[in-house]
Amino acid sequence: MAKRGKKYQEALKQVGIDKLYKPMEAIKLVKQVTPANFDETVEAAIRLNVDTRHADQQVRGAVVLPHGTGKTKKVLVFAKGEKAKEAEEAGADYVGDEDLVQKIQNGWMDFDVAIATPDMMPLVGRLGRILGPRGLMPNPKVGTVTMDIERAVKESKSGKISYRTDKAGIIHAPIGKVSFDEEKLYENFSVLIDALIKAKPESVKGTYFKSVVLSSTMGPGIKVNTQKLMSRED
Repeated sequence: MAKRGKKYQEALKQVGIDKLYKPMEAIKLVKQVTPANFDETVEAAIRLNVDTRHADQQVRGAVVLPHGTGKTKKVLVFAKGEKAKEAEEAGADYVGDEDLVQKIQNGWMDFDVAIATPDMMPLVGRLGRILGPRGLMPNPKVGTVTMDIERAVKESKSGKISYRTDKAGIIHAPIGKVSFDEEKLYENFSVLIDALIKAKPESVKGTYFKSVVLSSTMGPGIKVNTQKLMSRED
């Protein structure tokens, strides 16, 4: 295991390793114990009581954070004709079809979100092995395969994030920046939690949130009391 730096060790001393914090307490502490000299991202790691070996227990979706993530995303749109024009007017950074597919196949990846109209998916399908592992493949489940291109582009630009469970049943998602005030981080976090509750598979019984940890990019993890989380006791 890599040795942690002095700033991290100092930050860790301020965190109760086994303590479970109320959501707002955890957010306040995350802001206090950031060891880096840049505006770190605040991230949530949420372990769900799901078995991702079963297709019906794979939790996946997208949600628009009311205060955004603090990062301006580069949006690429696969579209033709009027839909391409709609994408450009909505603020997409890159718009095209065959030309973009070729460019990506040649190794270009300077974008954060890929959106496509349904008729473009046979073409975009060629990129499955490139975009899929990076979580960038357009998918109707998260609203990135759509005819409503204007809405999709604007949501992506304003703070829409996609989430999905990994093999261990954990969802990793940004909820803002350390520079955000506490209330904005709390509201973003609450919207994410609400989205996950709505996405709960019907086959899952018992405790849904097994553990929730908040941290900054370089900071220590802070455990959130899941009971307080569910009751919205801050």
